[in-house]
Amino acid sequence: MKSLMLIMLLLLTGCVSKDKYVQWETEAPASFPTLTAIGYAPLATQPSKEPSHRILMAMQASKIAAYRELAEQVYGQKISANSDVSEWLLTDDNVKSSVSGIIRGAKVVKTYPSGEFYVTELALDFKQVWQLYEQQNRPKRVKEVTYF
Repeated sequence: MKSLMLIMLLLLTGCVSKDKYVQWETEAPASFPTLTAIGYAPLATQPSKEPSHRILMAMQASKIAAYRELAEQVYGQKISANSDVSEWLLTDDNVKSSVSGIIRGAKVVKTYPSGEFYVTELALDFKQVWQLYEQQNRPKRVKEVTYF
């Protein structure tokens, strides 16, 4: 009988929950780096007969190339490779790369023609990225827990 009472007491105490209040606070990183990227696009190979259209197309292409470089720095680059060997000789070698991500807060530093190319320079200040992220996601850490 005593063992049954002891088991019942243990089961009842295991079901008791403690109420608690958790205070959260955001925590900023110790430092914020600034990333830079440069994108190039050839003027001559743009698909238009009008020189002014080729310049506008090259401007846009160089900006996209710069954004891709920033995404590679932030998220990394996925590399897929495949090699075929037959009779101890390399018969085929394929390498593919891709990058995927969202870049927010980048600023165009400069955009200018340089010889046969159009160039765009971008800067990404991670302090601004952190502020944008904090507004959307509110990263937090436990500041204090109070049990009742």
